Amino acid sequence: MTAEHTASEMMTIAAARALTNDDVCFVGIGAPSAACNLARLTHAPGITLVYESGTLATRPDVLPLSIGDGELCETALTTVSVPEMFAYWLQGHRITIGFLGGAQIDRFANLNSTVIGPYAEPRTRLPGGGGAPEIATSCRQVFVIMSQTARSFVSEVDFVTSFGHGTGGDDRRRRGITTAGPTLVVTDLCTLRPEPGTMELVVTSMHEGTTRADVEASTGWPVRFADRLEVTPPPAEVELSTLRELQARTAAAHRGGS
Repeated sequence: MTAEHTASEMMTIAAARALTNDDVCFVGIGAPSAACNLARLTHAPGITLVYESGTLATRPDVLPLSIGDGELCETALTTVSVPEMFAYWLQGHRITIGFLGGAQIDRFANLNSTVIGPYAEPRTRLPGGGGAPEIATSCRQVFVIMSQTARSFVSEVDFVTSFGHGTGGDDRRRRGITTAGPTLVVTDLCTLRPEPGTMELVVTSMHEGTTRADVEASTGWPVRFADRLEVTPPPAEVELSTLRELQARTAAAHRGGS
């Protein structure tokens, strides 16, 4: 029998499964970091995790609070300067996967982490792009992980922080961007992939217990479903226990426990 799990745990585990031993992954803080480290601790021990602060082949025991968390430098194979990280590793297309999140995403996988509302007079000012704009254009492909609500999955993002597929079709190529861009979006309800040709996000798999109505109500555009819609396999016991142990160690470390 599959252990009981939350929608958030299913999202993290589904995202982790998309990574392989051979990947060199540029990791965002938060949900992307949880997914990438879960992959490293389970089926992909050889994955190379890279963080924006310049840490290469990082193997943290707990999830970092930020890219400046000492845990990253202490557990990395080496640490390089930020200019080297961006100019040589990232812009040199040496990163196979960029793993990002955001506050908003649209049907063509453009991401917003800058403002909610008009840029000049926003309702909410967000943390901003950091390295995400470069990750979105320079990594060979991009995976996105974020919770799915009608407020986060919108018909049009308020600000394009990280370029996805623009207006769809060949917009990326016409702008001179040679990398694949977002190829996978994992949420707490389902997974989506860009449709060849249009590059519009289409639901390809739904997590157990999720209905089409759930996905439609949580999406700000008329979302479409693949003809061969799959059901996401539920978490295996080892996936769930490893994730929970990682989160427990992280919580203990951040509150000063042992």
